[in-house]
Amino acid sequence: MKNFKSHFRFNKQERSGIFFLLLIIVFLQGVFFYVKLKPFKFEASRIIVDEAEQSRIDSLKQVSRLKDTFKIYPFNPNFITDYKGYTLGMSVEEIDRLITFRSLNKYIDSKEEFQQVTKVNDSLLNKIAPYFKFPDWVKADKKQASQNTSTNIKTETAVVVGDLNQVTATDLRTINGIGTKLSARIIKFRDRLGGFLVGDQLYDVYGLDVEVANRALKKFQVLHPPRIEKININSATVKEIASLVYISYPLAEKIVDLRDVSGGINSFDELTNLDGFPSEKLERIALYLSL
Repeated sequence: MKNFKSHFRFNKQERSGIFFLLLIIVFLQGVFFYVKLKPFKFEASRIIVDEAEQSRIDSLKQVSRLKDTFKIYPFNPNFITDYKGYTLGMSVEEIDRLITFRSLNKYIDSKEEFQQVTKVNDSLLNKIAPYFKFPDWVKADKKQASQNTSTNIKTETAVVVGDLNQVTATDLRTINGIGTKLSARIIKFRDRLGGFLVGDQLYDVYGLDVEVANRALKKFQVLHPPRIEKININSATVKEIASLVYISYPLAEKIVDLRDVSGGINSFDELTNLDGFPSEKLERIALYLSL
């Protein structure tokens, strides 16, 4: 028993050490329970994002992804823009040659002529040529020009005797090939358009042959085009876009989807990538739209 009590005998220095050790233990226990009851809340530093810059970066990423998975739809090579040419793989020089050629009011009507004008290599030509879609009116103009050059026959200058936006069904029936049904259809189409903006829109009348349309345009032209309010394709609703004669409601929905995915449409030529878009009528459709 004596030996057992000897274990609990401490000098003054040892007692002080034990006392401070107990204080530290009690302090640490207090801190533990305090933290457990009231945990610290660390607020992450807030990062301010420049929304405009982030939107631009997202748009560039989207364009890059679209280019990597670019799907080609039938299109008229006469209306290739800088953006379209870039996505097809054409160089700046090749695109410029095409634009210069078109500025002379000339049209390409074959893949051979496309290569002759742009000087693209055979590999690229073979890749994109299957998607070339030449409208009948371009071929007709080429054929007519060729015939006029090969034959030295002097033809009388076409005389415009009436405004295509003012002619009646009776006036139209004076043209060989236009009867009661076609004349009524032309007037109805004109009313749906709100008036012809350009004479080429006559080629869009269903059932009207190119040769007959050519004869009509020799006698009637658009002398007083109507004033229209263009539809902003980057802000218009599906219903507003579908109000155009050339665009159906399902196609309008695809246009809005494309706009939302890409962050905006920068060129009308982007529309030709949509399935079902009438690429050969892009030039006329663009008359009613703005970016």
